[in-house]
Amino acid sequence: MSSRLKMTARNAFWSYFSMFVSFGLQFISRTVFIYCLGEEYLGINGLFSNVLGVLSFAELGIGTAINFCLYKPVAENNIEKIKSYMWYYKWAYRTIAVIITIIGLALIPFLNVLVKDPGNVGNIVIYYLIYLFNTVTTYFVSYKYSLVNAEQKNYIYTNVNLIISTSTIIIQVIALVIWKNFLIYLLVAAILGVFQKIFICIYFNRLYPYLKEKNIEKLTKQEKSILITKIKALVIHKIGDVSVHQTDNIIVSAFVSTKMVGLLSNYNLFISTVSSCINVLFNSVTGSLGNLVATESKEYQYIIFKRYRFIGFWFFGFTSIALGILMTPFITLWIGKKMVVAPVVVNLLVVDYYMIGQRVCLNNIKSAAGVYEPDKYVALVQAIVNLIASIGLVKVIGLPGVYWGTLIQGTLSSVLKPILSYKILFNRSSKYYFIDSFKYLSAVVAVYGICYSLQKIVMSQITIMSFGIMIIIVVIVPNIIFAMLFFRREEFKYLLSLIKKSLKKKK
Repeated sequence: MSSRLKMTARNAFWSYFSMFVSFGLQFISRTVFIYCLGEEYLGINGLFSNVLGVLSFAELGIGTAINFCLYKPVAENNIEKIKSYMWYYKWAYRTIAVIITIIGLALIPFLNVLVKDPGNVGNIVIYYLIYLFNTVTTYFVSYKYSLVNAEQKNYIYTNVNLIISTSTIIIQVIALVIWKNFLIYLLVAAILGVFQKIFICIYFNRLYPYLKEKNIEKLTKQEKSILITKIKALVIHKIGDVSVHQTDNIIVSAFVSTKMVGLLSNYNLFISTVSSCINVLFNSVTGSLGNLVATESKEYQYIIFKRYRFIGFWFFGFTSIALGILMTPFITLWIGKKMVVAPVVVNLLVVDYYMIGQRVCLNNIKSAAGVYEPDKYVALVQAIVNLIASIGLVKVIGLPGVYWGTLIQGTLSSVLKPILSYKILFNRSSKYYFIDSFKYLSAVVAVYGICYSLQKIVMSQITIMSFGIMIIIVVIVPNIIFAMLFFRREEFKYLLSLIKKSLKKKK
C-alpha cells in the first residue's frame, strides 16, 4: 500500500471512530435537549449557528489558499518556509476575528427581524453574544490545524477534537438534566471552549516547536503574488458558498418561523452527520491529492480521480436513498409525529444532499491542484440566484420554495464548474464527466423508486419491527443493484480490490 493510501486510511479510521462516538453523544444530547427545552430553543440554536456561519465569510478563503501553498514546503521539509506561511496565517486570522466581532455586534439591532415567532425563549441577545464569542475565539487557534492537514495527519486534529467535544457534550447534557436552562447550556460550551483553545495552543506548540520561533523569513514577491491570486479567487468562492449553504435557516426563520428551523434541524442533524461521515473519508484524501498533483502526470491523476469519484457516487447515492426512506419514520419513532416535516421538503433536502455530494470529489481535486480561478464567478452567480429564488419562492409556495431555490443554484454549480475546470485539471473534455453523472443519477433514481415502493408495503404502519425490516432492505437492495449495474467498470474492480486487500490484511 502506498504512503498516500496509508495516510488516507489512518486519517479515515480515526475520523470514523470520532464520527460514530460524536454522533452517539449528539443524539443523546439532542434527545435530552428536546425533552428539557423544546423545539423553540432548537430553532434558536440552528438560526444563530447559521448567522455566524454567514459571518465566516470574513475568512475569505485565506485558509484554503495557505493550505495549498503549504503542500510543497511540507513535502520538502522546508521549515523556514512553513514558518513564513504560518506566521502570515496567524495574523490574517487574528484580523479576521476582529472583523467578525465588529460585524457580529453590528447585527444585534436586527435580530428581531431574523427571529420570527420564537416563543418564550428568553433574551436572544445574550444567547447570540455567547455564540459570537465561541465563533470569534476559534480563529485564534484554528490556523494551526492547516499544518497537520498539509502533512496528511488529519487524525491528530480528529483525536484532539474528539476528546474535547466528548467532554463538552457530556457536561452539557448533565447541565440540561439538572437545570433545564438554555443559558447554562450555552455557558458550559463557552467556558469549556476556552479551555479547549488553550489546550490546542499548548499541544500544537509542543508538536511544532519551531512555530514559536521569532526569526521569520518574509515571503518572496512571487510567493506573495501566488498567494494573493489564490485568495482573490477564493474570496468570490467563499462569498458564494456562504450565501448558499448558510442562509436557508435564516430565510426559514425570517419568512416561516424560528420553530420550523428547530424541526428542520432534526433532519439536518442526520443529513449533516451522514455527510460528515462520508466527507471524513474524502477530506482525508485531500492532502494525498495535493501530493498526487505535485508528483504525478495528468493521465494518472485522471485515473485516480475517476476511481475517487466512483466511490463518491456509491457512498452518496446509497446514503441518499437511505436518508430519503428512513429519516421521517425514525423521527416519528424517536420524538413523535409533531416533529415531522412535509415529505416534499424531506425529498428536496435529500436531493440537495446528493447534488452536493456529487460535487465533493471535483471540488477536492480542484482545491488540491490550486485551480480556483476559472470558475470563481460561478459561486457569486450561485449566491445571487439562491437568494433571489429562495426568497421569491418562499413567498409563493412557502417552505418548499426555500429548497427549490437551493436546488436551482446547485444545478448551476454542477453544470458550470466541470465545464470551466475539467480541461485544466485533466486535459480532457467535461463531456466525460457529465456522461458518468447521468449514469450515476439514473441508477440512484431507479433504486430509490424500488425502495420507495417496498417502503409502502413494509411500512404501512410505522413500528420498530417494520423500521428494522426497512433498514435491512435499504442496506441490501441499493448495494446489490449498484454492483449489478457497474461490475464491469474499472473503478468498481479497483474498489473491490481495495476491499479484498483490506480483508486479507485483517486476517
